[in-house]
Amino acid sequence: MQVRLTHDAAGHIQTGALVVPFFSDTALDGAAKEIDDKLGGVIADALAAKEIQGRLGEHVLVYAKDEPYHRVLAVSLGECARFEPSFLARYAGSAVRFLGRRNVEQIAIALPSQAQGREAACASFLSEGAITGVFETTLYQEKPDRRNAMTEVAIIAGDLNQAELERGIARGTALGNAVNLARRLAITPANLMTPTRLAEEAVKVAEQNGLEIDVLDEARASREGMGSFLSVARGSAQPPKFIVMRYNGDPSSKELLALVGKGITFDTGGISIKPAERMEDMKYDMSGGAGVIAVMSAIAKVKPKLNVVAIVPATENMPGGKATKPGDIVTAMNGKTIEVINTDAEGRLILADGLCYANKLGATKVVDAATLTGACVIALGHASSAAVTNDEAFVAQFLAAAKPTGERYWQMPYYEDYTNAMKSDIADLKNTGGRPAGTLTAAAFLREFVDKTPWIHLDIAGTAYLENESPWQAKGPTGTPVRALLSLVESLAGQADVGVSGNGARSAELKV
Repeated sequence: MQVRLTHDAAGHIQTGALVVPFFSDTALDGAAKEIDDKLGGVIADALAAKEIQGRLGEHVLVYAKDEPYHRVLAVSLGECARFEPSFLARYAGSAVRFLGRRNVEQIAIALPSQAQGREAACASFLSEGAITGVFETTLYQEKPDRRNAMTEVAIIAGDLNQAELERGIARGTALGNAVNLARRLAITPANLMTPTRLAEEAVKVAEQNGLEIDVLDEARASREGMGSFLSVARGSAQPPKFIVMRYNGDPSSKELLALVGKGITFDTGGISIKPAERMEDMKYDMSGGAGVIAVMSAIAKVKPKLNVVAIVPATENMPGGKATKPGDIVTAMNGKTIEVINTDAEGRLILADGLCYANKLGATKVVDAATLTGACVIALGHASSAAVTNDEAFVAQFLAAAKPTGERYWQMPYYEDYTNAMKSDIADLKNTGGRPAGTLTAAAFLREFVDKTPWIHLDIAGTAYLENESPWQAKGPTGTPVRALLSLVESLAGQADVGVSGNGARSAELKV
């Protein structure tokens, strides 16, 4: 889908539908008031009748058959005092989903007056939301129950800064497409999204965006000493792949950010097999890897002055005849031995070697992302991801970068007690510490493989996919943590992030 800028006035634009914003606690203004006055106050009448409560994403549709825009959709941005630019992603997504499902192919959308002075940020969020709003989960239906016909969204420029709007559209388009890529990879069934297929998708992203790519097969992984990663792959007939993508944004610098994503393309639990109920959702267990691959496509377009490497250990976790058994001891790339207590705690085993490899490549900062623990869902539900770190300054920068994106992260503590819980009687570590503090003992395990490198662990088990759709987003995969990772990269590069910080100076060109 294309997002573009239009200089046509709201009242004269030729389009399938005109979308205007309003706030639940203030009178109509801007484009909403202009159009409402032209239509005789029908929008104001509908709002006065309390047909909707005015929550973010709620809307009123009115028809204007004698006007060039045919219909008007007024969408709420919630309370004016609580407005944030990220709400515009939900505003645009709500409009695209509602109208696109009603066979509207083109819309024009107005920004609120609050966009003045932060046009780039607002246009970025609006573009991102419009593109992610098109995504549906009906990819494999011959005759989809839900089809979105939207092909074009035109943002009405009005008297806003055109150059900043264009810059925001470029970034938001790159980000929206990356989020949808992560969602597509995650929703693909495991018989199609094998480790080999995931590696092929990464190669395609690299070739299309000028990135370096290296895919280690089982033999090369074995020569690297990745016994922890390969122990998970033993039970599967599908060959494992260890994916490494690289963006060289600042060749003169030794700084290197490593993004490590869990790539379990299907998780049965292995010998410690999961219950059958909802096991089909375990195709989403590669969401961290999908996000890391996808964000590299956006990074390549945004072109931050920063070196970034993406690492995705990819395998299935199956209970085959050669599968790792509870009680087995495996050796990670850094020489640490691990007693496998529960083969369903496999994500940390593959991430261990991913983190070691990041250190081997010279990473100066590391972030890993994984659907790692059910305990995280118990602790935070589906409202937030967990963040655990060994470096308070680094996590503070991450949280500051992530907060305005609309993705939520909550820092959880690290205490030595959690590491003590992961000590084995016969090996250096065991791969599970029992039910208490399961998210934090898992993080403590991973911490043993980053050495002293500043590191953040993101547990996205509760946020990588959602059970129910919202007005602006289909159910299923969410694309977390693509938005936050891109924002972090921009922050580390010292560039004004048009998606968060507004209209700061910036030298890099965006390419879409």
